[in-house]
Amino acid sequence: MTENDIYKTITKASPEVLFKDKNSKFFGYAFPVTSVEAVKLHLEELKKQHHQARHWCYAYQLGKSENNYKFRANDDGEPNNSAGMPIYGQIQSFEITNILIVVVRYFGGVKLGVSGLINAYRTGAQMALEASKIISKTINIEYVVTFDYKNMNKVMRIVKEKNLNVINQTLELSCELIISVRLKEATSIFEIFDRLYEIEIRTLND
Repeated sequence: MTENDIYKTITKASPEVLFKDKNSKFFGYAFPVTSVEAVKLHLEELKKQHHQARHWCYAYQLGKSENNYKFRANDDGEPNNSAGMPIYGQIQSFEITNILIVVVRYFGGVKLGVSGLINAYRTGAQMALEASKIISKTINIEYVVTFDYKNMNKVMRIVKEKNLNVINQTLELSCELIISVRLKEATSIFEIFDRLYEIEIRTLND
């Protein structure tokens, strides 16, 4: 990836795609996900939708940077590494994350062999990704800035100068801002607020 605080993902599910080989049908789907629970829900839905299918093979990757990726590839009864890993290979090839790709197979009565399966599952995953709208997003850090009302102008001047994204604000006698900052700018923004008298900054959820 070109910048270490940018990642690629999709914002909505892909349309259904279909790849056929020797009477077998392979339906491909891509879903945006941020948790294993979301993965399970999509798989349950597809198993209801395609209850007569033979295999529901999938791969997913969660996380926003290579340092914290979580991934899994599942062959769901197909020969080892003939389905899940070819699907995951497409996730890697497209450099995409927070995504689940499922390829559902209806067996057509003719065996494809391991190389045929690898090609079919890889193609199904590739078609699902090509049918998706892939976007780039920044990795952001969220900070909580707390200060007394008398220091409001001082804080707001920095927010305006640095064009900071304010997610939430409580402006009373004791004030609090929650700001979202790009990872590559996070340290410098933290230091600006940290140096100011009577103003505190911490990472959200610290």
